[in-house]
Amino acid sequence: MLDRSLTDRTLCDAAPEETSVSERIRARLTECGQRFHANDNISAALREGELEALRGEVAERMQGVLSALVIDTASDHNTAETAKRVARMFVDEVFGGRYRPAPELTTFPNVSRLNELMIVGPIVVRSSCSHHLCPIMGRVWIGVLPNAESELIGLSKYARLTDWIMARPQIQEEAVVMLADELETRIRPDGLAIVMEAEHFCMHWRGVKDDQSVMTNSVMRGAFLTNADLRREFLSLRRITRE
Repeated sequence: MLDRSLTDRTLCDAAPEETSVSERIRARLTECGQRFHANDNISAALREGELEALRGEVAERMQGVLSALVIDTASDHNTAETAKRVARMFVDEVFGGRYRPAPELTTFPNVSRLNELMIVGPIVVRSSCSHHLCPIMGRVWIGVLPNAESELIGLSKYARLTDWIMARPQIQEEAVVMLADELETRIRPDGLAIVMEAEHFCMHWRGVKDDQSVMTNSVMRGAFLTNADLRREFLSLRRITRE
């Protein structure tokens, strides 16, 4: 979600420079009326150099968390640099989809007027549960029914866009809807279908500690909603590629 005012870099600088970088970014977002939930992308609110500064602030605060957990990072060589490592991991990697803009996706016209079902997947996905910040590990299948006016994208671009959406704290049900929205906007197909199945470590690692549970959910748009045969074809081909 991106508020249009954030595209103007001269707007929404509500916080003074002496505040922390997270406070400046938060004030900028609030001033513009921009939501900053865990699964939102806030890259347009960042100014030059702020991502590096944010990484440093996260490391400092993470050091406080380690101290509160009574971990002696001063004499324990294994945890001496843990705060910095965790900050880099959160900002640059596992939550990177919040802080970097959408990947560039070169599109090309549907010159051959392709109008048959195509399936991409399985794409390996790595995300994080926004409830406990535990890993979500799984796979995504994407079904596209293009039309003569659709924009086509290369195979690797599906994976890049999926990674950008998944690299945020979130719940699986919302993640697949966000991915569907992005793909619909970019390629404008007659039909779009997405199935995601994933293991949630908030169940494997804690709580009930159930190692067998897998969550599967789907989003069906356009022709996949109205054409039962097309839907069955997608789900059948997805089962073949699942093995």
